[in-house]
Amino acid sequence: MKRALPVLVLSVAGLIPVWRYEASPDSSAAQAPAAPPSPASSTSSSAPSASSRVVAGPTVDTEKGPVQVEVTFEGDRIASVRVLRQPDHPQTTAAVPKLVAETLRGQSADVDTVSGATVTSDGYRKSLQAAIDAKDA
Repeated sequence: MKRALPVLVLSVAGLIPVWRYEASPDSSAAQAPAAPPSPASSTSSSAPSASSRVVAGPTVDTEKGPVQVEVTFEGDRIASVRVLRQPDHPQTTAAVPKLVAETLRGQSADVDTVSGATVTSDGYRKSLQAAIDAKDA
């Protein structure tokens, strides 16, 4: 019983920085479904051209929250990826630009899991693969 109070105090003291943590403004990509894209989650600032096709993947429910992507194709090439829905979490916010960049580099849904955002990475891959599959349907 003598240890309970110091353990409680130290636990609360250790959690305070976590509670006070705020992501830097330039890495904020959390959006409501109808919100405009943030620079971190989209690679194209112009409207899609007439020869491009935009396909939204399904919303994938994860234990951290829903994930949904929208892919713009120019021919068979992935021109841009926009995250429509994502969990509101600092690690997810930091992971989205990495996932998008790797998708554009590899031109597929075969992207590595981002450390600290495993659940979001899995949901991203599932929604992205479904959008890629729907493009050919």
